[in-house]
Amino acid sequence: MIDTHCHLNFSAYKNDGAAVAERAYAAGVTKLINVGSQWETSQRAVELAAVNSNFYAAVGLHPIHLFEQEVDEEETHFTTRAEVFDYQKYFALARSSTKVVAIGECGLDYYWWPKDKTQAEVKAMQAELFSRQIDLAVDLNLPLITHCREAYIDLLNIIKSHLKNGQSVRGVSHCFLGNRSEAREFLKLGFMLSFTGIITFKNVNPELLEVVKETPLDRIMVETDAPYLAPTPYRGKRNEPAYVVATAQKIAELKGLSLAEVDEITTNNAIGFFNL
Repeated sequence: MIDTHCHLNFSAYKNDGAAVAERAYAAGVTKLINVGSQWETSQRAVELAAVNSNFYAAVGLHPIHLFEQEVDEEETHFTTRAEVFDYQKYFALARSSTKVVAIGECGLDYYWWPKDKTQAEVKAMQAELFSRQIDLAVDLNLPLITHCREAYIDLLNIIKSHLKNGQSVRGVSHCFLGNRSEAREFLKLGFMLSFTGIITFKNVNPELLEVVKETPLDRIMVETDAPYLAPTPYRGKRNEPAYVVATAQKIAELKGLSLAEVDEITTNNAIGFFNL
């Protein structure tokens, strides 16, 4: 199995990252993709991939890191540092290693709003940032890992505008939480959908489970988004790549398949999509 989106490059694992990786391997998770959220974590993802044969990296600037703001998630509280996206720096970083397999995570986030900007300003700045990272992915012939929170229609429209301009855009909607209509739009565009431990939660939106049922298995990937979103029965704990098995098990249950079948197909999907 492959955890296609985790963050062992984050400070949550600074003291025990090697032990976390060993637990993942023991659980049958053979490869991990550490995803950057800004410059430092993107660099760290590349550094980790250089010294771990089973690690790969994605580099990119998350929309919340455009601004300095307080972020208070269930698992953590932190203050972001505002970063100006430097196309050439990220281009060079992605080119510095063959183990950089995607650009991301990048996209739109309408959940967190900085206090010193209007919503219109934030939306415009995020759209520009996302478009520039789409260009980066196209120029590097790499897929996108898209982040989207309460902004699926706008994100889809930005992707479609690039396709209309003749660009070949490949991508995965990370931690997909949209409705069935939005899922179908991503699939029409050739995107993959990736699911996290949220699908195991007792209070999960029932429509999300219908999305899992409807999505062809060859268009699904699995992820943890560790250290966030630990699946049941680990909810409330720091998430780890080993726990991706619980998400795969839920997909198997929803689709009436064995865990082994879901494991094999989603693993092959990830190998092909990211060219591992």
